[in-house]
Amino acid sequence: MSSRHALPPLNCLRAFEAAARLASITRASHELALTQSAVSRQIQRLESDLGQPLFERQLTGLALTDAGERYYHVVQRVLRELGEASAEIRRRPAEQSLTIASSPTIASFWLSRQLSGFQARYPEISIRMLIIEDPNRLEPGECDLGVYYHLQGEVDPVGMTAETIFDHEEVAVLCSPTYLTREGRPKDVIDLLEHHALMVVEDHYHDWLTWQCWCETLGAVWHTPMRTLSANSYQLLMNATLAGQGVTLGWTRLLAHELEQGLLVEALDIRIESRGRLSLLTPGQHPGSYAARAFRQWLMSEGTDAGGLSLT
Repeated sequence: MSSRHALPPLNCLRAFEAAARLASITRASHELALTQSAVSRQIQRLESDLGQPLFERQLTGLALTDAGERYYHVVQRVLRELGEASAEIRRRPAEQSLTIASSPTIASFWLSRQLSGFQARYPEISIRMLIIEDPNRLEPGECDLGVYYHLQGEVDPVGMTAETIFDHEEVAVLCSPTYLTREGRPKDVIDLLEHHALMVVEDHYHDWLTWQCWCETLGAVWHTPMRTLSANSYQLLMNATLAGQGVTLGWTRLLAHELEQGLLVEALDIRIESRGRLSLLTPGQHPGSYAARAFRQWLMSEGTDAGGLSLT
């Protein structure tokens, strides 16, 4: 093969794609865990290899040249397809393996408890859990199935179809018995906002499960709570709630075990209908392996009856 048709090094292409997408050498270096000089050298090597500049260096950042713009779209597509193909090959090719993606909260509080029923029914299937908070970050080749809360029209992962697991779900105001004994039961919504510590999820794709939305659904007047504990992890806040640190909004069926065991109690006798539903996500074009088909069938029939799911 002549040098004219030789492919550039992969690390140069990754550096170029990140810098072009982020319009910054600095941000690209952070994303790639490299020094700024290393990213710059890789881009310079690529430009030298191609024989023309790909960027115009400006005071406000980087701007692609016409050639760079065309090249960027090709490189981005190739890297994405290469990543998907690599993820697919890395997975066990056997039909008797299953990769299920889910959020940390669903996986730890609900899904991990249900898998024993499936494993007892299908002991030959090996299961791998893939924990990703945001389903929009899922690549079709990464998993066979996903279990997430889905709000149609607002949380629609690209390339995935959603099938409802729970056809009815409610949101309640929850706390630990320890917290209730120490702080007392709130009298009403106003008392809750003014005198209790509220768990607040920030920077989360479930931005539709908020205290303000809860108040507005009830027709109550919203104002900023007097005390909050904020985090960008719902799982962390649930653990803090269990430890008696405050009050949170929670799905009653997802947290049925904790409610049945008395680890969580309802701070107010108010429930609202959940806008989102716990759903099974399936790659739209995925043919479905034996293991994936078996899990779906179990989850949608035995899993929601005799498979150990609590329906309270």
